[in-house]
Amino acid sequence: MSNILIIKHGSLGDLIQANGAMKDIRENFPRSKIILLTTLLYAELMSHCPYIDGILIDKRLPRWNVFYLTKLRKMLKRFNFEKIFDLQNSSRTKFYKRFFFKNTYWSNSEISLKKGEKKSEFNKLPVLDRMKLQLENSGLSTSFTLKPDLNWAIKDIRNLLNQNFEGEYVLLFPFCSEKLKKKKWPYYKDLAHLLKKAYGNKYNIAVVPGSNEIEEAEKLNVNVILNNNKAVGLLDLIGLIKNSSYVISNDTGPAHIAAHLNKKGLVLFGSHTTAEKVSIETKNFQSIQVKNLNKLYVSSVLEKVKENLN
Repeated sequence: MSNILIIKHGSLGDLIQANGAMKDIRENFPRSKIILLTTLLYAELMSHCPYIDGILIDKRLPRWNVFYLTKLRKMLKRFNFEKIFDLQNSSRTKFYKRFFFKNTYWSNSEISLKKGEKKSEFNKLPVLDRMKLQLENSGLSTSFTLKPDLNWAIKDIRNLLNQNFEGEYVLLFPFCSEKLKKKKWPYYKDLAHLLKKAYGNKYNIAVVPGSNEIEEAEKLNVNVILNNNKAVGLLDLIGLIKNSSYVISNDTGPAHIAAHLNKKGLVLFGSHTTAEKVSIETKNFQSIQVKNLNKLYVSSVLEKVKENLN
């Protein structure tokens, strides 16, 4: 039995999107042992993934840390991987290819470039289309790459909900990475107020903060969903999104989860990218795209929500 390595460090949204590609790799190599190299943050979630046989952790320490790189190389070499599918396609993984796996079959986005095509041009394609082309140019058939399926990650969250509230709920995701503040729409508190006014007691309005977002969440005057006063885990997060009535989010991981669970919802984009490029829009999960999120009126968002939320 051969060993195959998939590399996908993150972010959360990117990892969610890669699930279809991982399923296709499993379908093409049913007898192989498939290992995922990722970060500690996603290890628990991906340990439940049925397309993966094992998880290896990459701390992604600086490349000048020769001790760590030597240790990582030794760990990876122990598995004698026959093929490597680089779904991260970063400068770091390109470095790994050059110094860890010179003589091992390596699939990355560069094998999909047409003659004379620059990688910067290829990267303008929607992300799922890029993964599909990569796998097909590696000789794989692809049935699932364009339609990631997260049903394997759904868990029973009734006890968690009982800790917080009863009834139907709308989830807001007003947060984003500190490094990507340009993705953040600043008017969620005003939107929450108008949603309560429009729908009364029909829906609970709630947020699911990360561990460093709880203080900010408590200022929004909405239900703050916690698990024993701590941030919920990723499996709980997916369950909460699955059971919600509607999701309103910045362009972050929870938005990608909602899209690939085929939930009703709305994602807000500034000029940083487009819904098409990140393959997020569906019939149920729609987008608003503007040049400047600071100038996106609350009334415009509320009007769009009302079109799809009964």
